[in-house]
Amino acid sequence: MENLIYSLNATIPVFAVIVAGYILKQIGMLNDNFIEVANKFNFKITLPVLLFTDIASTDIIKNFDGKYILFCATVTTICFWMIWFITKKHMKDSTMVGAFVQASFRGSAAVLGIAFIQNIYGSAGMAPLMIIGAVPLYNIYSVIVLTFEGNNKEKGKNSIKKACINIIKNPIIIGIGFGMIASLLNIKFPTIIDKTLGNFAVMASPLALVTIGAGFEGRKALTKIKPTLIASFVKLVVQAALFLPLAAFFGFRDQKLIALIIMLGSPATPSCYIMAKNMNNDGVLTSSIIVATTLLSALTLTFWIFSLKSLGLVI
Repeated sequence: MENLIYSLNATIPVFAVIVAGYILKQIGMLNDNFIEVANKFNFKITLPVLLFTDIASTDIIKNFDGKYILFCATVTTICFWMIWFITKKHMKDSTMVGAFVQASFRGSAAVLGIAFIQNIYGSAGMAPLMIIGAVPLYNIYSVIVLTFEGNNKEKGKNSIKKACINIIKNPIIIGIGFGMIASLLNIKFPTIIDKTLGNFAVMASPLALVTIGAGFEGRKALTKIKPTLIASFVKLVVQAALFLPLAAFFGFRDQKLIALIIMLGSPATPSCYIMAKNMNNDGVLTSSIIVATTLLSALTLTFWIFSLKSLGLVI
């Protein structure tokens, strides 16, 4: 029962904010112009600041575990390329490929990961190490697939060049890069700057969730229910089923396994929608997958934690 409560506390408030955004749009309080401006503001300002502050506050050197970070990075890489390869082979509508791949492999590791582990253990624990191993790659791979599969995609060398430029210029990548530099150099900001950055950071997730709800187009999403359900199954079940046993085999336990559950089986992150919309990919499918995975994750996350506890792998 406690695990169920933890999961519900982590997912239901998130889903409630999405619903609130949808209702506010329906009653006319929010409009399309707000959604467009808020998406750009989130993409260029609040999400990069959130990732910067999260990583900058992590003592990378003190908490460094090369084996664990390498495992997180390797699994993230395998999931991305495997999902993209299979999707390209079997998805008939090429306009949905980028959105499908991104939302299928990229979870809410940074935001939900820390909150979930704090709920169970009282501290962030191994979440920062998982974030270092996975989140930079989440963003790099997302830029790659959204560039190559976007509606304005180019071919050949131009696509590769454009992907590299997008990675370098991507505000989220820049936020992660500066965050790692600040952590490695142990840079401490004056209270005024620290609180100012914190005020921008706390806006990121709520604003993203509101715009997801406000931009959610129910009728269009229903026409894409099949790819939504397939992506949700891949995101919440398949990846965890494949790689959690491997993690246990390598000797990872307790907080490290919980962090991996979040990495492999958490709902699609709201920043998927922001990046998809800003890089000319399918925003309707992305928002549909985010809503579905958020709703279903209360059940699947509880199942994974219960299973690992039953096997004595998690205390």
